[in-house]
Amino acid sequence: MRNAKRRYAVLAPGQFANNAKTAHGVIRYGEDEIAAVVDPECAGKTVREVLPYLQSDAPIVASVREALSYDPTSLLIGTAPKGGKLPPDWRAEVLTAIRARLEIVSGLHDMLDEDPEFVRAAQEHGATIWDVRRPPEVPLFTGEAYAVSPPVVLAVGNDCAVGKMTVMLELARAAKDAGKHAEFVPTGQTGIMIAGWGIAIDRVIADFATGATEQIVLEAARRNPDYILVEGQGGINHPAYAPVTLSLMYGAAPDELVLVVDPARVRIEVFETPTLSYRELIRMYEGLCGTVKPAKVVGIALNTRALTEERAVAEIERARAETMLPADDVVRFGPHALWNAIAPELVKRTPLSAEVTPA
Repeated sequence: MRNAKRRYAVLAPGQFANNAKTAHGVIRYGEDEIAAVVDPECAGKTVREVLPYLQSDAPIVASVREALSYDPTSLLIGTAPKGGKLPPDWRAEVLTAIRARLEIVSGLHDMLDEDPEFVRAAQEHGATIWDVRRPPEVPLFTGEAYAVSPPVVLAVGNDCAVGKMTVMLELARAAKDAGKHAEFVPTGQTGIMIAGWGIAIDRVIADFATGATEQIVLEAARRNPDYILVEGQGGINHPAYAPVTLSLMYGAAPDELVLVVDPARVRIEVFETPTLSYRELIRMYEGLCGTVKPAKVVGIALNTRALTEERAVAEIERARAETMLPADDVVRFGPHALWNAIAPELVKRTPLSAEVTPA
């Protein structure tokens, strides 16, 4: 679905600074240009002034109409709210973009190309709509993923939205700097927007979710990488999102796991379910993989954004001491130390095989 080059106006009214994970990921890691961000609450500033770590000087404006003066080619829906619905008060802005013949790029569960008003407007004005979460038809899991040559590494976490995509993108960059090709495998809407390919696994019918995961791992293997780094989703004890986590654990057939943890969280997002300790998470993830294809946690990537630097360093040291594994914050302190520590541990592992006794 990737055009030659997009130039995005990013729609995130009232949410850009704190609740626009999709926008943040595309701005920081995407190859497409950012023309402007639409958020009246931050209008008049630049992206860098609001979120320095995104390293973008794109202007923030109050409306799509203002953003048009920066010559965008596409409107990116910059958030992915729970339930995936388009906020009703954003409809007018989307229609303004359609009438300006912008491509609409959406990662919502709402399929915008099924919305009668948007479809009519797009047909009238010659605009296109890309619903990133719409999955292709996929087969059931076949086991072909067991035979891919490169080591497959999956990010797993202590909750959703802790940085699993970010960690794998950063580790891919560190591998590249080390002269290796690590292929990033997108499994969610933001990763797909960044990489230009992939499948949003949380949109796939349950019986086919492992098959969908397998298909994108096989696609990554066809690109002849040294390593395959699979974006994680959800968390294994997340009451709402654990099914997609399990689909990735079995469908990707990982050889190794990188545990991504926000140490500031004591409960699963929006639930009272407690988050688990490092050792509990390792035991649970390795235990479940070990019933089908063994995979070992080789490192811990911490998201210490909510901590002071002093507390971040202390938490990283605690993670290392408790698990005897390499640990670091790959955004705050860079990915190279963690990559250099885990790379020698990335090896192929075989799935379990039953010993059948002849009757």
